Amino acid sequence: MNIDKDPELHAFFQALKEKDLEISTPEFPEAVRQRSLSWWIPVGIAASLALGFFLWTSEEKDIKAPSEVIIITLQENENQEQQIVIEEKYYLDTWKSPTESLLAEY
Repeated sequence: MNIDKDPELHAFFQALKEKDLEISTPEFPEAVRQRSLSWWIPVGIAASLALGFFLWTSEEKDIKAPSEVIIITLQENENQEQQIVIEEKYYLDTWKSPTESLLAEY
């Protein structure tokens, strides 16, 4: 059924439209824009980088290996007695490869 063909239906919807026009819309307060803290993010990143740069450069020291080292070991002799052995060696003589145990075990 078409509205244009039925005058009663057309009058009913026209009355509803007129009632809708009489309804007043409430006034909403304008939204106040809150200050965002988005500027804290770049400032925090810059401060962290600056602090890291100063700490990283201040701790760089020339670390030298000792020329001689003292090695203290506990060993058992043939009588099952333990003895403390103190050796003095050059530092380079004591270095072992991290993969040296692979050669001995496999």
